[in-house]
Amino acid sequence: MLRTFLDFHRATLAMKCEGLTDEQLRQRSSPPSTLTLLGLVRHMAEVERTWFRRVINGEDIPLVWSEEGDYQAAYDPAGATRAEAFAAWQAEVEHSRRIEREAESLDVTGYQSRWQAEVSLRLVMLHLIHDYARHNGHADFLREAIDGTVGA
Repeated sequence: MLRTFLDFHRATLAMKCEGLTDEQLRQRSSPPSTLTLLGLVRHMAEVERTWFRRVINGEDIPLVWSEEGDYQAAYDPAGATRAEAFAAWQAEVEHSRRIEREAESLDVTGYQSRWQAEVSLRLVMLHLIHDYARHNGHADFLREAIDGTVGA
């Protein structure tokens, strides 16, 4: 069930970006917000990477767009393209799926340094469902503002 809901939200974010140009994907939401669809895709690549690879798998790897660990860097779409953002996001999703598939159970834990706590794979999956759901709400408004497309 967790896998299905997580994949639903991943697919929803991709759908919200379908058929748009790089320029449209970089279109900012209503001021003063700088949120963009491309920024959301890049952000979710960081989220997938952090929670599955860095926390659950214990990999000592930097963020995708910031060697310094600045999570906000992913939101900056300047110079970003659909091709690079989606390639990075899809690669991280595949790593996440592999880690989840190969885990002994959803009770496997990893250390989340920002929380200073051990967290289970189950909690990570629930957290990602929550994160995607929240950002897909943002994506709804962004997409409607670009070309009027609504719905999931």
